[in-house]
Amino acid sequence: MLWLVIGGLTLFLFLGGLRAFERASVTTIKSLLIWIGALAGLTLAVLLVVTGRAMPAVGALAMFGPLIWNRWQASRQGNRAAPPPPGGGGGANNRTEPPRAGSGGMTRREAYEVLGLQPGASAADIRAAHHRLMRTAHPDSGGSDWLAARVNMARDVLLGRGGHT
Repeated sequence: MLWLVIGGLTLFLFLGGLRAFERASVTTIKSLLIWIGALAGLTLAVLLVVTGRAMPAVGALAMFGPLIWNRWQASRQGNRAAPPPPGGGGGANNRTEPPRAGSGGMTRREAYEVLGLQPGASAADIRAAHHRLMRTAHPDSGGSDWLAARVNMARDVLLGRGGHT
C-alpha cells in the first residue's frame, strides 16, 4: 500500500513537472539543463573526492572550465554593452535589436524563424504566415498553448505591436 501511495505521488509530481515544462520558455529550459549538468558534475567531483579519487575529481572540474570562462566573458560583455537608444530606433537596425521588454525575450531574428520567414518580409507575409501556423498551433485545433503564444509573440514582435489584435 505504501508503494502505491509513493507511486501515485511520483506520478503526480511528474505530470506537474511536465505541465510546468510545457509552459516554460526555451531560455528557461536551457538554463535548467545547464544547472542540472553543473550540479551533476559537482556531485560527481564531491563523490570522487570522498572516495579518495581526488585526481579524477580535478579532471571532472576542469571540464567545466571552458563553460565557466564563456559564461564569465558573456556577463562581462553584457555589462559593457551600450544601452539601446530611446524609442528603439528604426529601419534596418531593428532586425538585430535585443529583446524588448514586452516581447518576452524574443528577438526579431527568432520571430522570423518561428514564422518561417526571411528577414525583411512584408506585413502581409507576416500576417499570412501567422494565420497559416495558427490553424495548426491553436489549442482548439489540437496545438499547444505554448506554441500558439510563440506564434502570436512572433507576429507582435515583427509588426511592432504590444499586444494581440
